[in-house]
Amino acid sequence: MGLGRVKCGDRGGKSDNEPMRLVRMAAMITLAGNAVLAVLKLVVGFIANSGALIGDGIDSTADVFIGIVALFVVRVISKPADAEHPWGHGRAETVATALLSFIIFFAGAQLIVNSVPKLFSGERGDAPSAIALLVTLFSIGGKALLAWCQRGLGKRSGSAMIQANAKNMAGDMLISTGVMAGLIISTLTGTAYADHILALLIGLWIIKTAVGIFWEANRELMDGNHDVKPYRVIVDAVASVEGAANPHRARMRRIAGFWDIDLDIDVDPRCTIMEAHGIAAQVESAIKQRLDNVYDIMIHVEPKGDSALERYGLSEDEMNG
Repeated sequence: MGLGRVKCGDRGGKSDNEPMRLVRMAAMITLAGNAVLAVLKLVVGFIANSGALIGDGIDSTADVFIGIVALFVVRVISKPADAEHPWGHGRAETVATALLSFIIFFAGAQLIVNSVPKLFSGERGDAPSAIALLVTLFSIGGKALLAWCQRGLGKRSGSAMIQANAKNMAGDMLISTGVMAGLIISTLTGTAYADHILALLIGLWIIKTAVGIFWEANRELMDGNHDVKPYRVIVDAVASVEGAANPHRARMRRIAGFWDIDLDIDVDPRCTIMEAHGIAAQVESAIKQRLDNVYDIMIHVEPKGDSALERYGLSEDEMNG
């Protein structure tokens, strides 16, 4: 019948600059924290002759690159939409997240390449010195603090990149815990076998983390969404507006932590264009009240009983799970 184009000027009631400020803060914290840990672990790892600690340091070095890229990405995605990028520059975050997964993957692969020859060379090797234990204990505490901070800022900003980095920090904490166990075993046995094995396992864990981050970034690049909860919010919002019915052909995608939403609704065919547009505006308002970080909503109004063939998007039943 007609198109109701709804622009969300306040993006769900939040300042446009607030998510970017949180992402910038998260990037600076992870950059500074991991820089300290990376230098400390690499230097002590070489001094203490610990392959596992060196591997942990390589992983922290990759995290430093994540912080640097995140700061750069914030500048890109903060740019307003233009003629060449009518949806804005938010996809830069997703592309950067995918690229970072390759950096993390390379760090893990390099660690495996260095560990395997040592493990199967037949050389017993000397056990790492005790200073490696102290540095690893400090690393566990530091990574736990960074993971907690990144998780909180990631949720508040809605940034997929920061939330992925929070998972990375949590994994790093487990890595450091494994390094600690390997160092203790190596010290008790007087050989470096356990350290070499842990270095290999850490490399595999880093690769697993990289694949998981890439998979999440790829889902967003493909406009995928595995969470049905936001769709249920749309169903509830439509149900709360008198005159709106049958939400269908719903599509939601993420752009730098913001929601871009397409939706069809049915109205009484006797409604005037102004009345139908008013109903669409009420649906938009109801969605924004229930869902944070809404960038844009496209609402297509159809006469009740004459809905278009649903080639794309989700029906009401599918949105309800």
